[in-house]
Amino acid sequence: MQGDVTLPGSKSLTNRALLLAALGDTPVTLTGALFSEDTQLMAAALRQLGFTVEADERAGTLRIADQAKGFSGGEADLFVGLAGTAARFLTALCAAAPRGTFRLDGVAQMRRRPMKPLIQALRQLGAEIRCTGVEGFFPLVIQARGLDGGRATLDASESSQLLSALLLVAPLARSAVEIRIVGEVRRPFVDMTAALLTQFGQPAPQWLSGEVVSSRPQRRYTTTAGSYAVEPDATAASYFLALPLVTGGSLALRGLNGPGSGLQGDTQFIRVLQEAGLAVAPQPGAMIIRHAGAGRRGVRQDFSEYSDTFLTLAAISPLLEGPTFISGIAHTRKQETDRVAGMARELRKLGQDVTETVDSLEIRPKPLRAGETIETYGDHRFAMSFGILGCHDLHANGRPWLAIKHPACCAKTFPHFFELLESLRQKSLDR
Repeated sequence: MQGDVTLPGSKSLTNRALLLAALGDTPVTLTGALFSEDTQLMAAALRQLGFTVEADERAGTLRIADQAKGFSGGEADLFVGLAGTAARFLTALCAAAPRGTFRLDGVAQMRRRPMKPLIQALRQLGAEIRCTGVEGFFPLVIQARGLDGGRATLDASESSQLLSALLLVAPLARSAVEIRIVGEVRRPFVDMTAALLTQFGQPAPQWLSGEVVSSRPQRRYTTTAGSYAVEPDATAASYFLALPLVTGGSLALRGLNGPGSGLQGDTQFIRVLQEAGLAVAPQPGAMIIRHAGAGRRGVRQDFSEYSDTFLTLAAISPLLEGPTFISGIAHTRKQETDRVAGMARELRKLGQDVTETVDSLEIRPKPLRAGETIETYGDHRFAMSFGILGCHDLHANGRPWLAIKHPACCAKTFPHFFELLESLRQKSLDR
């Protein structure tokens, strides 16, 4: 495989920046923004709340304006689909609104995703939230009157988005907010949120201890330049980072930050693949990657801080030499689907020897079984991860050997994934 890859913008950064821009009082343009189901749902909800969001997909820009009109309609019905960031962030935003009645709901899968810790914490800060179905889950009705502030307890072990949602709106409270954290929290995405708050005019939340974080009411949300540049999506990059290990050749990934650079913790996945045999050569404006040529080695890794990428490694593990052990993934059982059980099931379907525990997978490579259809469970990351494995030339004749059910589910975060993969294949054939 040969070619250049221009990655889509980060979903996590796009949805955070959309919310923070809406809280300012001057127009803000997001450049390099992601256009996908998740970000479109977030933008549509902000429009429902009275904000102006102008989209130019060809230019990759989203412009947020008319912030003074936000919440002016008095009530709104918001649909979040299966977008976890939109669900958590909009719940916090509506709870912090000065007035209004807001009804939030999503698809059936969203009604099973963790919301209870966030709902309870917002109630402790003065929010009036009613669950109209099962307590602690969508759908919700929020009778907004602003947040009082004070102390709240939050269990963010199931999703760091729960803590990020509180931190994004805490400066709107009438008094200081102090959040006591129960259980483990994955810090990279929380640190991302803190960094964005500073870029939108707020001091970073202060960690008073390993379990307590505080935020005080501050000046208005703003950006000095009136624009915000969204980084390329590091999680989406994981698929193309793995591709040279599957097909050989080399790729240039445009604009991708290396580990420790930029705001996204998922760049740490680069180091995981280097252990497996990936060679990485940073160049101005791009990262050149290729198979180092010294075998493809199994990896033992804790994915607790960048768990969205574990499926990429698991999917290509049948091609690695020796077992691959993946841990720190128990919380992913409550994401779009049970990702641990689903990955174990699909790998076994392909003939692999898999040991599954609550928090881990161990995959011992066996000969791949052709002619199978991968079930994606409506989860975009299954579609894309196994899409990369499917690029392996199993029979050395260039013919397909693996089918993927409902590949269009990747529209959640990467609508043009398979088109980009096919364009790389065609360019490689033409060389």
